[in-house]
Amino acid sequence: MNTNQHTPLFYPRALTIATSDSGGGAGVQADLKTFSALGCYGMSVFAALTAQNTLGVQGILDIPPDFIKMQLDSVLSDIGVDAIKVGVLRTQAAIDVVADSLTDTVPVVLDPVMIAKSGDSLLKRDAIEAMVAHLFPRATLVTPNLPEAAAFLGYKIEHESQMLRAANDFCSLGVKAVLLKGGHLEADHITDLLYLSETQETHWFPKTKIQTRNTHGTGCTLSSAVTAYLARGKNLVEAVTLANDYLRGALLAGKDYVLGTGHGPVHHFWLRVTD
Repeated sequence: MNTNQHTPLFYPRALTIATSDSGGGAGVQADLKTFSALGCYGMSVFAALTAQNTLGVQGILDIPPDFIKMQLDSVLSDIGVDAIKVGVLRTQAAIDVVADSLTDTVPVVLDPVMIAKSGDSLLKRDAIEAMVAHLFPRATLVTPNLPEAAAFLGYKIEHESQMLRAANDFCSLGVKAVLLKGGHLEADHITDLLYLSETQETHWFPKTKIQTRNTHGTGCTLSSAVTAYLARGKNLVEAVTLANDYLRGALLAGKDYVLGTGHGPVHHFWLRVTD
């Protein structure tokens, strides 16, 4: 009997398919920091590169679709994945490549980012219809903020009382579940709404707004935190609950730091999950 043998250990594996943020506060960089903080082995597929800082986006370079596919094939054929986060995919061709690689066996969190914190547009017009047609049906969860949801639905969402109708309408686009983020509500107390389409189950996440300029990458961080917890075996409601707690902690821990002259990042490593 060989007493030197050890039981192999396996990482929870989380993959981000998104756009680079050269400033490090959002996009792939924020996703990988979040995966690491929450005890996952993080992998990345770059769909575009940005020249970006705390003030805004100065330039964007799209990655050719065939190279996006090559990155996906490299990761999936060897390492594998337990959960996938999909962020900014700027073109229809990029969306088609990614959609063809997704399966029903791995949870997918889609963050339909359309506009950066600075107000810069990140999504090309032809990508919106492709996202609805090809990515929405494959996503386990879609995480729009209120302006993003309004862009898909064709009407503004300005009050908490409108959010349930909006979540239901959003799911009618072919979405299994939506996390409607209420951070743009003009109130001291805001709320997010998780709505599950099949059961019409609702979960509200009320919170007090944190006064800080350091909010760059909050959407990326929340969606990647949900992805990390799904990779760790949590169900969707548990994952969203824990991800909200993680983001709030990251905002509080980072609220007084000064980095750059615009919107700084959250503090991703305020929490370190090691088990």
